[in-house]
Amino acid sequence: MSDVWTPTKVRHLESLLTERDSRILDDLERFRALSTRLVQRLHFPAGPLGLHATVPTATRLANRVLLRLEAHGFIARITRRVGGPLRGSAATTWHLAATGERLLRARRGEPGRRRYVTPSRDFLAHTLAVAEVAVELREAELRGELDVLELVTEPSCWRPFQGPVGVATLKPDLFVVVANTEVEAHVFVEIDRGTEHLPAVIKKCRTYQQYRQTGIEQQASGVFPAVLWVAPDPERARKLSTAIRREADLPADLFTICKEAAALDALASFLAPSPTSRKEVSP
Repeated sequence: MSDVWTPTKVRHLESLLTERDSRILDDLERFRALSTRLVQRLHFPAGPLGLHATVPTATRLANRVLLRLEAHGFIARITRRVGGPLRGSAATTWHLAATGERLLRARRGEPGRRRYVTPSRDFLAHTLAVAEVAVELREAELRGELDVLELVTEPSCWRPFQGPVGVATLKPDLFVVVANTEVEAHVFVEIDRGTEHLPAVIKKCRTYQQYRQTGIEQQASGVFPAVLWVAPDPERARKLSTAIRREADLPADLFTICKEAAALDALASFLAPSPTSRKEVSP
């Protein structure tokens, strides 16, 4: 097929996609990379509240759909491996290929295409860890534990502001708004993989404090979001907590630190009364 993207070509490509296919492409653009397992959990849920009886059945179907999208050139697998418990097809990691990326741009009327660069292992591990938190939130919503009102990824969740020495940009990994029947909580999420030196973490914390002092977020929503640091293990969580608490100019109520396995519980905890990150939901 010609590389000229005519309306006819776009219509042909659209005809190859189901609604679920399109949602998968949207999520691959949004999260930048997803494993087969994460795609399965997002789009082929299994169990009592899911569409499929068992995880293996759902995984086989997810893999079949992903292979079809790959065959049409919409997506491609990332050859670099990330360590973890998953093996086989469930561990395969996917990203948008040129055709998929250009189709999504064409839908929005955007010209050109983005140049793909193979991510480093650390970048890929961080990307998948961010997606894991988002998927856990969606699964909690499916179980009826909370409502996810907003879930914004990079770079859409970044916040430019006038800092002490010029224009600065706060760059959280995620911005989420979760709610129950009484409270909605606003949270900036930082995924820490243990690769940053502690001075870099403290510098990022000070950027949050500087942004809070502008009042921009409070004017927009009435509250300033909590900041949740998600550490890979208890020892790193302890080091982050100690380093942040040691800084007298950083407010203790602004930052919460948890280990990776407790991220969902930590996010749910913000739905309890808190003076900085929550507001009452009107009946």
